Amino acid sequence: MKLTCIFSSFLPCQLYGFSPRAVAQESSVSPGGSGNWQCPHEFGFYPHERSCDKYYSCEAGIATLKTCGNGLAFDDSDPEFLRENCDYSHNVDCTNRPDLEPPISTPHCPYLYGIFPDPDDCAVFWSCWNGESSRYACSPGLAYDRKSRVCNWMDNIDECKQQRAEMQQDFQCPAPGQLAATGSFSRHPHPDDCRQYFVCLDGIAREYGCPIGTVFQIGNEDGFGQCADPELVPGCEDYYGELDLSVFRKSQLLLGNVGLSNLNSGSASPSASRPRRPVASAQPVGTEEGPVQA
Repeated sequence: MKLTCIFSSFLPCQLYGFSPRAVAQESSVSPGGSGNWQCPHEFGFYPHERSCDKYYSCEAGIATLKTCGNGLAFDDSDPEFLRENCDYSHNVDCTNRPDLEPPISTPHCPYLYGIFPDPDDCAVFWSCWNGESSRYACSPGLAYDRKSRVCNWMDNIDECKQQRAEMQQDFQCPAPGQLAATGSFSRHPHPDDCRQYFVCLDGIAREYGCPIGTVFQIGNEDGFGQCADPELVPGCEDYYGELDLSVFRKSQLLLGNVGLSNLNSGSASPSASRPRRPVASAQPVGTEEGPVQA
């Protein structure tokens, strides 16, 4: 499986403990059948002539035709043909073996195995394993890139630019020079979500999210702010509800920007059920160790 992690927030790279390797069904090859295909060696795994998701398994010179799980393809990159590996189809070169089994779909899964974008929300994608789907969400400001299959900045993905514009329609970066104290870089609270905030750099806004267990604390001057414990930010004390924050603060999840929807059994985004940010600015409150920085 070749999922590349960019940013510490790409959750599947941290959680997927499985690989599509050798998920296949067997069917026998009768003598003289399958175009008189014969094992070139006593043992090995060889690609099918036409089908990218089929391959031959040879044991003691006897061939068995196998089919990878629906949505997977046989990886024939091993020059010794000693590796049995069904991988995600986007990781396998099927140019010379274009045939595939027809898709078997389930809710959110066009195929039984694979990683698929959500058709309605650019930030959401689905991991499908044997037809069972798991929902994942990129960090605030990021979207699932269908080409590179990583979470990328939403403004870098053409099909997500409209969604980004709709999300930011109520926010505009200050005009250049308007905030002399911060220069060309400034931070601003999200109007609806305590954990999220906007970063403006040379007039361009990008959405960020504080680490799990913290919320964005508005600074004492416009353009300033930092991530802090929710109990230090008036109006955001109950943002995480009944979640035990001590668990996250002691774990490596604190280092990433994992969406809350991944932690609440597929529940809606925080803005749908969490407190809205208070209008009044909250003054920074220090601790012995200082607030958690974004």
